[in-house]
Amino acid sequence: MKLIIGNKNYSSWSLRGWLAAKQSGLAFDEAVIPLYGKAWGDARRDESLAPSSGKVPILWDGDVVVWDSLAIIDYLADKVGRDRFWPKDDAARAMARSMAAEMHSGYLPLRRHLPMNIRKRVEGFPISPEVRADIVRILGLWAEARARFGDGGPFLFGAFGAADIIYAPVVSRFMTYGVRVPGFALAYMDAVWTHDWMQTWVNAAEAEDWVIEHFEEATV
Repeated sequence: MKLIIGNKNYSSWSLRGWLAAKQSGLAFDEAVIPLYGKAWGDARRDESLAPSSGKVPILWDGDVVVWDSLAIIDYLADKVGRDRFWPKDDAARAMARSMAAEMHSGYLPLRRHLPMNIRKRVEGFPISPEVRADIVRILGLWAEARARFGDGGPFLFGAFGAADIIYAPVVSRFMTYGVRVPGFALAYMDAVWTHDWMQTWVNAAEAEDWVIEHFEEATV
């Protein structure tokens, strides 16, 4: 398999696709394309990105092509067994899927005003009411998942899985912009951040020398 991704410092959806590939346990190669530079313009015209209209991540598995992070999770779960990604319990699995779908389609204020930037730390960043509402909603979901289904480990549903993959960039955003969270959320964030795969990604992001200015200038 081959996974095409964007800058590790900035590309939240690429992080999700990459974590999904790692979670599958299958071997894969990765290709990083710097977003928005000349190489990006050239790459978007390459046939390997054509099925996704030039967007990342995109997974090639032989002649099979899958784009969109949630679709990649779903495809890999079909290949290796859905229990590797989703909880076995019906109620837990239903909540995990719903949380993943809500993150996939929602939280636009959070995405817009707190872009992922793994290398950056901001003190005293002002949080708008719209972003605050997204944060409160996310923390509420985290709290419910941990309280109802988190007995088996430190992640949302105990073991690391698809829901944690989907919310991993949110953990990064909360850390970058100094979002204050309750103790249970700090413990969860620490579990995600210190996960071996996440640390591999973080170290690679910190080693990148690409800078995208409009992602460096987060606004309220």
